[in-house]
Amino acid sequence: MPPPPAAPSARAIAPALLGVVLGAGVQLQQPELWPIATYAGVAVGALALLLAAWRSLGAWRPAAALLLAAASAFGMTGWRAAAYLADGLDPALEGRDLLVTGIVAAMPHRNEAGLRFRFEVESAHLAGSAVRLPPLALVGWYGGADAAGETAPDPQRLPADVRAGERWRFALRPKAPHGQRNPHGFDYELWLWEEGVQSTAAVRSGVRDPPPQRLDATWRHPVEQARQSVRDAIFRRVAEPALAGVLAALVVGDQGAIERADWDVFRATGVAHLMSISGLHVTMFAWGAAAVIGFAWRRSTRLCLAWPAQHAGLAGGLLLAAAYALFSGWGVPAQRTVLMLATVSVLRLGARGWPWPWVWLLACAVVVAADPWALTQAGFWLSFVAVGVLFASGPPASRDRSAAPRHPARRALAAALAMGREQAIVTVALTPLSLLLFQQVSVVGLLANLLAIPWVTLVVTPLGLLGVLLPEAWAAGAAAVEGLGTVLRLLAVFPWATWSAPAPPPWAAGAGVVGGLLLAARLPWTTRLLGIPLLVPVLLWQAPRPPPGEFELLAADVGQGNAVLVRTASHALVYDSGPGYSRETDAGQRVLVPLLRALGEQLDLLVLSHRDTDHTGGAAAVLRMQPQAALLSSLEAGHPLQALRPSRRCLAGDAWEWDGVRFEVLHPRAEDHAPSARPNALSCVLRVGNGRVHALLAGDIEKPQELRLVQDGAALRADWLLVPHHGSRTSSSEPFLEAVGPALAVAQAGYRNRFGHPAADVVQRYATRGIALEASPACGALTWASQSPAAVRCERRDAPRYWHHRVAAPRHDGARSGGN
Repeated sequence: MPPPPAAPSARAIAPALLGVVLGAGVQLQQPELWPIATYAGVAVGALALLLAAWRSLGAWRPAAALLLAAASAFGMTGWRAAAYLADGLDPALEGRDLLVTGIVAAMPHRNEAGLRFRFEVESAHLAGSAVRLPPLALVGWYGGADAAGETAPDPQRLPADVRAGERWRFALRPKAPHGQRNPHGFDYELWLWEEGVQSTAAVRSGVRDPPPQRLDATWRHPVEQARQSVRDAIFRRVAEPALAGVLAALVVGDQGAIERADWDVFRATGVAHLMSISGLHVTMFAWGAAAVIGFAWRRSTRLCLAWPAQHAGLAGGLLLAAAYALFSGWGVPAQRTVLMLATVSVLRLGARGWPWPWVWLLACAVVVAADPWALTQAGFWLSFVAVGVLFASGPPASRDRSAAPRHPARRALAAALAMGREQAIVTVALTPLSLLLFQQVSVVGLLANLLAIPWVTLVVTPLGLLGVLLPEAWAAGAAAVEGLGTVLRLLAVFPWATWSAPAPPPWAAGAGVVGGLLLAARLPWTTRLLGIPLLVPVLLWQAPRPPPGEFELLAADVGQGNAVLVRTASHALVYDSGPGYSRETDAGQRVLVPLLRALGEQLDLLVLSHRDTDHTGGAAAVLRMQPQAALLSSLEAGHPLQALRPSRRCLAGDAWEWDGVRFEVLHPRAEDHAPSARPNALSCVLRVGNGRVHALLAGDIEKPQELRLVQDGAALRADWLLVPHHGSRTSSSEPFLEAVGPALAVAQAGYRNRFGHPAADVVQRYATRGIALEASPACGALTWASQSPAAVRCERRDAPRYWHHRVAAPRHDGARSGGN
């Protein structure tokens, strides 16, 4: 029997639903926003026209519904965005010391350097005068430790025990939301936008600053207070922090409590989605709660006569799932899931027998209408494509359920086989999309998920939640986490545990997703096999490379540090690896590893100019990902990285050639490697060229080393210069710039860094000589190729979106500068 035809209401509104998704998606592509009145006019006008002309459109109704709904969604999304930006941080307040009073709006997250928490601003004062700040800030209280954790915190400045709901007064120095912008990188500014955070700030706790002051405890944010109490109780009850961190993530949504090593295992085995409060957890909780409520409801004849048990279970499951999502932090993925479940529940309670494509489209449109920026999130596409695949590949609605096995053992076997089939189908269908979004697929993910999904959802998470009422259950939950971790670590150690591939272009990924859907759909095998050719482009895609005799440089945006990728026709090296941001994360893990994976790079060489952590912080992550890469550096013999990969010493005179491109080390000399030598003075200076065009990577050399290179007649002439020492006043001397004579100089520095790099007088030196100077905060990652040396791509300027922070180019007309 064929499936029942679509209800007229479903067919009628389907074009409008599709228009909502398309209209929001088009608006998200805007680099800059229009005036808010323009968006309001478009939204209201399109909606009014659609409602007024609906009955008279006749055969044009589907097309008109699509266009007018798209225009209305476009206007509404832009209207919301413009209103949100109007509440942003006044640029005049950036970097100013303010006295701010407010409420701790969420449970703080602690690491070795201090605390981070969301702060609901009540009042702010600058030199005694009231000023306006955005309503929500992300505040860091670091207590004097450096980002990499190498400097011990000052006991006099250690953060206090901050609790959610408390009112505090801090001396804060606010900044606009600003993150690194790299190809295929994480969009931190978009994440802050989604979270409603419009400024970041650091607590000023020096001897000249007003001390932080706890004013009182309030009733505000009671859910966050409860979450923090439960998280603290878990860590008190479970002795092993790694196990307690996983339980805290599953019970209260504190993903920051999971240790980095465990995240590496979870990603390698494809189960990372299980360790956060994702759509799967909320959905499983809803199903379980609905089953329990329905079972109890059926025990009462009076209740069943008042309301059908299946309806009561559906409504109760939805409410309890929403409560669980709220207690776990009400994260954006959980919000989307609750909206989707609510949409499906309303359809079922209203006895709407819509076919699955209409149900899927309605849920998608509702989520997008509530949160248009979900369309930019990898989790949105993975979850909705997975749901669509399961809908498309599931059993027909008309299947006779009486044919299901009645014996409990056979039912359990049938359920296990069905789960395995569904997981296999989702894995095949989502592989192209995963390659586009993450450039990596877990080969052992199918097996790992078959084990982990039931274990986490049916054992670990229930034990964790039960521990809220019966703390003894947390010990059993920790044991369950430990057992799962043992199995996952065994799977992760296999060399083929993950498979990486270059990021395919959107057309190839789109074709691959269609191919995966064809393979998974309920279609004849002759039709399904047509999906295989569609998978070929995404599986065999190779990123473009420079031709022989040419080279390409990509100066990554890593904040305050250096990291440059140099590529030739068949070789690649990375010059410096950026800073360490904390003991848990660094530029290698956050920027370079995803970048190298997206480009499909196999490094031949990692060059570390000198030992400072803003140049070596990400090295360990890069070396672990690239086991074949050699190491060239000026590191001393006892440096910890030498144990990970023995290093060849960087010495002037060393040279080699790759694909017609010559690499020459100009500094340091052998006699410079003295125990008393300053790290900056030992910076490896590398010149790359093909005889026609050259680039010079200068590390952190300072004026004495620059002048010696000039006096020695070193081959310094270059078209592209990595600005020495990030633009410090101690470098970029006039004789050095005259000898190099670059057309383009790149200063890799952090936004509003404490050193003031690049210094204003250094910027003036470059401007006086007509040298174009690009700095990371304004440019983001910079790409330059020897084939077209006049062309420069800045990721922040050439791929803008309206939520991205605009930064002015370096100034030399009296702008703030530092002395380092």
